[in-house]
Amino acid sequence: MASFPTALGLSAEQTEDVVQQAGLAPSLHNSQPWRFRLSQQAIELHSDPQRRLPAADPADRELRLACGAALLNLRLALEHFGVRPVVALLPRLAGPTSLAELRNGGQAKQAPEELALYQAIPKRRSNRRPFLENPVPTAHRHALAAAVRREQSSLRVMTRPELGSLEGLVHRAHRMQMADGRFRDELAKWTGRPKGAAEGVPADAAGPLPEPQDQWVLRDFSGGQARARVPGKDFESDPLLVVVCSNHDSRLDDLHAGQAMQRMLLTATALGLASSLLSAVVEVEATRDELRQLLGGALQPQAVVRIGYGSPAPATPRRDLRELLIDD
Repeated sequence: MASFPTALGLSAEQTEDVVQQAGLAPSLHNSQPWRFRLSQQAIELHSDPQRRLPAADPADRELRLACGAALLNLRLALEHFGVRPVVALLPRLAGPTSLAELRNGGQAKQAPEELALYQAIPKRRSNRRPFLENPVPTAHRHALAAAVRREQSSLRVMTRPELGSLEGLVHRAHRMQMADGRFRDELAKWTGRPKGAAEGVPADAAGPLPEPQDQWVLRDFSGGQARARVPGKDFESDPLLVVVCSNHDSRLDDLHAGQAMQRMLLTATALGLASSLLSAVVEVEATRDELRQLLGGALQPQAVVRIGYGSPAPATPRRDLRELLIDD
């Protein structure tokens, strides 16, 4: 087999690792909607229109969040190999799928805290299982908020008085989506995937079957294959729920928010925390707007994340790296 292509002066092995780390980002239904064009001058990040989810994500906002998360991984991996990435978002005249261009800005020495995030990339999971009742320490919450601020976004920790309103929005968004046949068909296509599939959510990563008493985790990712949970192992009653927000609602803000979300998720992983996304409330336009009002009206909610202490969760499958490359 031919060696992996090279980029930005890296070796074939280093370039392969950089692309591999980028491809470990989270995405809606593990659709992995990103591609990369490699050259000695630049690494280009593109969206993959064939991996759109039009029922759940008609405006491609979550697609751009996922690509922003892949971009953050890409930056960390380049720094790990001594390259200081210079990033241009939404480069002009680069085509409709182009989201970012990274060039070599000189030598870099990765700081210890950035190295910890790089090392957390393959350990991060979307943990859809019940968490422990142990509260997340205040210092950890501050670290998560700082991670989001670093990427030009804001983190809103939901307060106890706000949780009742948020719960109502989560349940209403779930009902609205499940009443849509297009959404149900799309969900079934991407979840409960068999072993050996390179994309989507396999049944063993789906978590237990949702039950009527569950407040927050409502979506069945198992394709109907999830086992009933062990008696007494209900979802935690008081989870830490946070909202990654942007200042505006644009394609550029989506990319910043995706990087902020991923920096927060990697920070959580490095701190020994588990996380999963509650996507429905920001996928339904009406409930997303009501969530924005609940947050004060100024910030745009991009991702609602549940964070806590959880049991180990399996990794989701990944596509072959060469399938991620744009070969001109």
